[in-house]
Amino acid sequence: MPNGQHGQQQPPAGGQWYPPEWPARIRALMDGSLTPVEPRRAATVMLLRDTPDGPVVHMLRRKASMAFAGGAYAYPGGGVDPRDEDHLVGWAGPSRDEWAARLATDPRTAQAIVCGAVRETFEEAGVLLAGETADTVVGDTTGDDWEADRTALVARELSFAEFLDRRGLRLRSDLLGAWARWITPEFEPRRYDTWFFVAALPEGQRTRNASTEADRTVWIRPADAADGYDEGELLMMPPTISTLRSLEPYGSAVDALTAAAGQDLTPVLAQASLENGELVLSWPGHDEFTKRVHPGGTP
Repeated sequence: MPNGQHGQQQPPAGGQWYPPEWPARIRALMDGSLTPVEPRRAATVMLLRDTPDGPVVHMLRRKASMAFAGGAYAYPGGGVDPRDEDHLVGWAGPSRDEWAARLATDPRTAQAIVCGAVRETFEEAGVLLAGETADTVVGDTTGDDWEADRTALVARELSFAEFLDRRGLRLRSDLLGAWARWITPEFEPRRYDTWFFVAALPEGQRTRNASTEADRTVWIRPADAADGYDEGELLMMPPTISTLRSLEPYGSAVDALTAAAGQDLTPVLAQASLENGELVLSWPGHDEFTKRVHPGGTP
C-alpha cells in the first residue's frame, strides 16, 4: 500500500502522519549529503460502492507494527510488477496507447501500471476487475482455487499475465479511472511514483481483508473518513486524505468514475526549503499539508 512516506508517526496535527526522521533527512538532502533514491512505480485503487447515503470507499488500516506507515489508513495498492510490461495481456476497454497518453508514459509501462492496479486490488481486497469477455466481469472470487491463485500472485510465483491467460480472462481497463499521481518526497529512503485510480465494486463480488499488512478494513463515506482525519482519529498520509476529499462531491460510484477523465494527473512532489532557520515542507497545490520544522526538529 504505497502512499508516499516512511517511518513511525509523531502525534498528528489532524490525522496527518509525520515521521520523526524527516527533519534530519531534509537537512541532509539540502546540504547534498543525501542522494535521492529512484522512486518505484506503484498503483493504488479507491474502490467504491453505492449506499443509500452515497458512495463509500474501501480502506485498509496498516498494522501498527509495520515500519512503513504503521497505523495509517490507505487503499489497496502496491508496487508495479515489471513482468507486466513484457506480455500482452487479455485486454478490454481503452487501448494501451490511450492509457499511455493518459498516464504520460509509454504503452508497455501503461499496461504494467494498469495491471498493477487490478492485481493489487485482487491481492489485497479479493476484488478482480476482469472478465471472460469485454463486457462481463467474474463473479464471486472467494473459492479455494481463486485463493490459491491470489496467494501465488502475492508471492510473485505467478505473473498477472499468466494468471489472466490461464483463466481465459481479459483485464477490464474500462472499469478503472486514473485519478491522481503522487511521488514520495526526495528525502525519503523508500520512494514510490504512485498512480491513484478509482473503480466501482463489481456486482457479485465482495471485499475481504486479504492483506497481511492490514489489521482492519472499512467501507466508509469519504466525508466521514475526512472528518475522522480532521479530528485526529484516523491517521492518513497526505495523498490519502487529499484523494478522499476530492471524492466528496460525487453522489455515486459511476459519477466518480465518469469524472476521472477530467482529473489532473500532474505529479505531486513535496518540496523542502529553508526560511529563517526553519525547514518548510510543502506539497504544491495542497497547502493544508505545509509544515514548518523548528531547528529542534519538531513541526
